[in-house]
Amino acid sequence: MANNIDWGNLSFGYFKTDFNVRSYFKNGKWGELETTDSETINIHMAATCLHYGQEAFEGLKAFRGKDNKIRIFRWEENWKRMLNSAKGVMMAEVPQELFKKAIFTAVKLNSKYVPPMESGAALYIRPLLVGTGEQVGVKAATEYLFLVFVTPVGPYFKEGFKPVSIQIVKDCDRAAPLGTGNIKVGGNYAASLKSLGRAHNEGFSTVLYLDAKEKKYIDEAGPANFFAIKGKKYITPESTSILPSITNMSLVELAKDMGLQVERRKVQLEELSEFDEVGACGTAAVISPIKKIVDRETGKEYVYCKDGKAGIISTKLYDKLRAIQYGEEPDKYGWVSVVEE
Repeated sequence: MANNIDWGNLSFGYFKTDFNVRSYFKNGKWGELETTDSETINIHMAATCLHYGQEAFEGLKAFRGKDNKIRIFRWEENWKRMLNSAKGVMMAEVPQELFKKAIFTAVKLNSKYVPPMESGAALYIRPLLVGTGEQVGVKAATEYLFLVFVTPVGPYFKEGFKPVSIQIVKDCDRAAPLGTGNIKVGGNYAASLKSLGRAHNEGFSTVLYLDAKEKKYIDEAGPANFFAIKGKKYITPESTSILPSITNMSLVELAKDMGLQVERRKVQLEELSEFDEVGACGTAAVISPIKKIVDRETGKEYVYCKDGKAGIISTKLYDKLRAIQYGEEPDKYGWVSVVEE
């Protein structure tokens, strides 16, 4: 491990590591995986990723356990999601074996940057797929770049696993109902920057989007999925504009095993007053418990975590998932893959 890094005070930001890996799609096929220490990409000024949004990315993590082994969490699901993203914006599809080789190679080459378990940090893995072929007309490129870099990160929200406040926004949408909200492409995040920036300036950690069509139902919690606990139920929204979170998918399984009834359905805004616990979940944050939700338009507040602590069930889910990721508990689900150094 790198000895000069203050692991416990890492932010969720870019930290330079030694190597990244790349593969180029040309003449209808993917080339061999290449290793480089360059942090830049040489790209044509007419590349489709720059003009027509042919770009997709993923985010997953590697964890170092007490046994010093490095584990990658559910990489197969990230590959499936990138496949859907590629299909959604007409890009060349990355084969499963190339995806696996790229992420495992990137982690191995930068293994000294995987934070120790007690730090609470992890190694973030960023697979990136972009259209590099030049086009002036609106059409798909014929050439693509698949790249994987890694960087050690701390918690996504500075609070870590502590309750945060979020803001309901109704004057902007993250994605259209039949648009690209269900795939992981940069345009969805660009559409959220304005409202997120405003929320931060007004003292909130993130925003809660409503459905773009009727403004009646809960959609995404900024860059994460929303979930709620009501009695013995784990409730999470169903929508064509929500990105299928791998963390949420995992929490659903854990919730079922804890004896909770899982409901994936449309969740009305008015239901916020009925929930015992609410949170945002995703790879970056894992779980961010929510202490207060404020409707920016009406000023109405929904308050949770009145003792300042995360709810009991959210805490159990968080601890269980983290224990599996770090190898502290048996992985009966087959979610983690050990990296052979």
